[in-house]
Amino acid sequence: MYEGNTVGVVVPAYNEQGFVADVIDAIPDYVDRIYAVDDRSTDDTWREIRECAKRANGDADASSVEQTIADGGVGVSRRVVPIRHEENCGVGGAIKTGYRRARDDEMDVTAVVAGDGQMDPDLLDRLLDPIVNDGADYAKGTRLVDSEYRDGMPPFRLFGNQLLTLLTQVASGYWRTTDPQNGYTAISLRALDQLDIDGLYEDYGFANELLVRLNCHGMAVADVAIPAIYGDEESTIRYRTFVPKLSWLLLANFCRRLRVQFTESGARTPAVGYALGAFGLVAAVVAGLLDRLDLTAGLVISGYLALGLGIHRDRVHNDGLEMRVTNESDET
Repeated sequence: MYEGNTVGVVVPAYNEQGFVADVIDAIPDYVDRIYAVDDRSTDDTWREIRECAKRANGDADASSVEQTIADGGVGVSRRVVPIRHEENCGVGGAIKTGYRRARDDEMDVTAVVAGDGQMDPDLLDRLLDPIVNDGADYAKGTRLVDSEYRDGMPPFRLFGNQLLTLLTQVASGYWRTTDPQNGYTAISLRALDQLDIDGLYEDYGFANELLVRLNCHGMAVADVAIPAIYGDEESTIRYRTFVPKLSWLLLANFCRRLRVQFTESGARTPAVGYALGAFGLVAAVVAGLLDRLDLTAGLVISGYLALGLGIHRDRVHNDGLEMRVTNESDET
């Protein structure tokens, strides 16, 4: 337990032979249960997970897993829960599997620590504190708010991450939240109970869509400065297909969020501003193609003004749903 709260950790792994065992073994002792999810790897990842489970759980068969939570605590000694997908589902699918198990076990907080060794388990408490002590529903690591952590990122990865940060901020409404691809996260049991976990995207856009869904439920998010560890691991992201898919996903979720705000929360000005802005800019392009230059300038100006109004009201509406935790201080 961590400060009276049960803690689960999901370790999604796909072809992480040579990394995943070290990750599982390094999870802090206060973690009650580790859900190690092999996403149908083709290497020895599953064997390493089972060996870790056997060491952590004693000499019992690692495939025999009990999941009983009694009186707010872990009722059995099984600390590592080995799970293997029958077919590859993507990193989001692996996290969803772990989330469902943790929700069923009623873990107060559930973190995600990737099986590739890029996340330092010793820093897990930085993600737990905003949820346990400050009322956040979701905490995520970021490498972009601290110059030391940011400078450690490869240039191409840094550029792509900053671009995805902007797109995800617009889509999610969390305008101060950065580094959306950072998978080092923690989520409250309340959030897992309210979110439609099964309906979330199962590939690398999982974290981006999750932010949008959290905003639709009015949940607070903490951006926590945490460094990454870069070693010999290889990314499985294929940018040629990843960028178009994620762009469409963000657009669809942006529209979904505005619809929820418009119909349920009464925040209609952002949606109207965005709609009028988009209409004005599209109309300006059409006017330009028709050589109606007398209309183009006015439509461009009116479009940008409407977009500016939408963004401003969107930021005001979501004010108070974000907090930032740096190395020096906490900012709400």
